[in-house]
Amino acid sequence: APLFDGLDIRLEAGLWTCLLGPSGVGKTSLLRLIAGLDGAAAGRVRTGPVAYMGQNDLLLPWASALENAVLGARLRGERPDFDRARRLFADVGLEHAVQALPATLSGGERQRVALVRTLMEDRPVVLMDEPFGSLDAITRHAAQDLASRLLAGRTVLLVTHDPLEALRLGDRVHVMTGRPAMLVAQPVPELAPPRDVRDPAVLAAQGELLARLAG
Repeated sequence: APLFDGLDIRLEAGLWTCLLGPSGVGKTSLLRLIAGLDGAAAGRVRTGPVAYMGQNDLLLPWASALENAVLGARLRGERPDFDRARRLFADVGLEHAVQALPATLSGGERQRVALVRTLMEDRPVVLMDEPFGSLDAITRHAAQDLASRLLAGRTVLLVTHDPLEALRLGDRVHVMTGRPAMLVAQPVPELAPPRDVRDPAVLAAQGELLARLAG
């Protein structure tokens, strides 16, 4: 059976949509289709310019954090906006590390550099493929808060395996299941993101979401 057949996903402008589902169901494939990294045999993908933040930070090991952040402009032959990049490094608490090489940074710091690189693209739509999955719990929580603040007002599609992450950040949450894949909308607490993981409504929604994922 095809991976997708008649799948329809609409991203509401200015909101975070979170996508969960079992491994191999097609979450990353869908993200790559939307990003234009893969082609579809049939159907249409309609979106504006997008920025893509993957599972790995993909920093160039020989380039400084600052040079990694402006890589997109370099590749397009544009003049990098170093002043804006430095302001964003200050926003993510890395103003001291702009000249650091990736090997000297922690995992959380590297992901913050990758977030700055994503923000430097200044796209209205941001696609994120488990960007915080490799971080420890405390660092992941801080990275979620940071991304929620800095990406406010943008249209975000976040693929994650973590139900609590989806419920902390998502304005909309969908579970992808089956083959061909289908999307099932999940209820989201009315609290504004990023939500407190200790809130009873968040914990109750997490239980419902885990039950859905367990089948």
